Amino acid sequence: MNDLSRQATRLEAIGGQFDPWLTGAALALACLGVVMVGSASVAIGENLGVGPFHYLVRHVLFLGVGIALAAVVMRTELKTVERYNQLLLLGCFVLLLLPWLPGLGVSVNGARRWINLGVSRFQVVEAVKVIYIVWLASYLVRFRDEVNATWQAMLKPLGVAVLLVGMLLAQPDFGSATLLLAITAGMLVLGGVNLPRMSLPIVIGLPALAALAIFEPYRMRRITSFLDPWADQLGSGYQLTNALMAVGRGEWLGVGLGASVQKLNYLPEAHTDFIFSVIAEELGFAGVCMVVALYGLLVGRALYLGMKCVEMRRHFPGYIAFGVALWIGMQSFVSIGVNLGMLPTKGLTLPLVSSGGSSVMMTCVAIGLLLRVSYELDRAERQRAVRHEAMPAGAGADAVPEAPREVPVAARSAASRQATTPVDAHPVAHAAAMGLRGRGTSRVEPTFGSFS
Repeated sequence: MNDLSRQATRLEAIGGQFDPWLTGAALALACLGVVMVGSASVAIGENLGVGPFHYLVRHVLFLGVGIALAAVVMRTELKTVERYNQLLLLGCFVLLLLPWLPGLGVSVNGARRWINLGVSRFQVVEAVKVIYIVWLASYLVRFRDEVNATWQAMLKPLGVAVLLVGMLLAQPDFGSATLLLAITAGMLVLGGVNLPRMSLPIVIGLPALAALAIFEPYRMRRITSFLDPWADQLGSGYQLTNALMAVGRGEWLGVGLGASVQKLNYLPEAHTDFIFSVIAEELGFAGVCMVVALYGLLVGRALYLGMKCVEMRRHFPGYIAFGVALWIGMQSFVSIGVNLGMLPTKGLTLPLVSSGGSSVMMTCVAIGLLLRVSYELDRAERQRAVRHEAMPAGAGADAVPEAPREVPVAARSAASRQATTPVDAHPVAHAAAMGLRGRGTSRVEPTFGSFS
């Protein structure tokens, strides 16, 4: 018992390290955002009479708050977060209802997406994205096998997503609604859903989204202007044509930092939705490649961490990494695609780069979650290495202790009750409750989409 106690103490004392690639990519994008927001917003601030560095100061302050929130998340055990999975789902609905409360909600250009916090406005959907990803990750852990085997388990998260999308369309916020559906579908596929069964909701959902876009006049105008923005250069195609002119002026190496012409009150929202066009104009093709490479590194590293977590049977952190990777990857793709004229104009910010307090803060929280995932994964790998070192000499491969399989929070109380059952009466149940794998039980490996 003394040896076991010493080994347990030794394992508990082992810590982990935050992934350096993930940290480096996030810091590089955040620093680039500070520089480009400062460059793109000077003319806008002077034109509005608030000073040339107004938006830069606000961006830095929001980034500081986001880093502080990320630091709190990085020090929080993910199993603690997992315990509150049902409250997280409730929080999503409550947050989307807040903009409709008199005195709290704020309407801008006919859209009710913000709440007034006194010192600033906050767009609630940015927090919903983070909270929803964490809830869906916990759901996939609790119903991992059922999601692949039954319609009911697969349709429940889709039903939750449809309800949230309905609330977003009432604001209206078509871009965030579409993004939320895409994140849900991607996480279900990575969580092991049966792919032929998943195809039916997709076949039904895509025409429904297309109909919402076609039958809404202003959305239809965005589509037609996207197809030929030069047909109405001073009207519906104004934003895209000026964005394309900015991209074209950048050529290979750009016109130089701070030397953009399009940001001088020609390109609308130069410091938010169309900041990538300013990057292309001032830093050229080389700057565009650098930004795309940084997002590729960030998203790719997040997916890699998710895969490693699932391989070690740490499904909850793995699914969180998948969800955050899908969110940042798809939102950055849409934002870049809009700036380059590849996609219809839509107001989605460039994560960590665009000015916007809500987006910056919540993206920092998402990065904090990813870094926490990397920390716990590294800690688990170090603990496993210590277990290997502690094995008796000459022990076979079968004696190597595996990382304990993650037990969903909802099932832990039941497992603890089963643990009190005599071993001779229920050996398999006892082994499952203790987190052990008997020689006669089969190992269920996680799947990333099943065709059976």
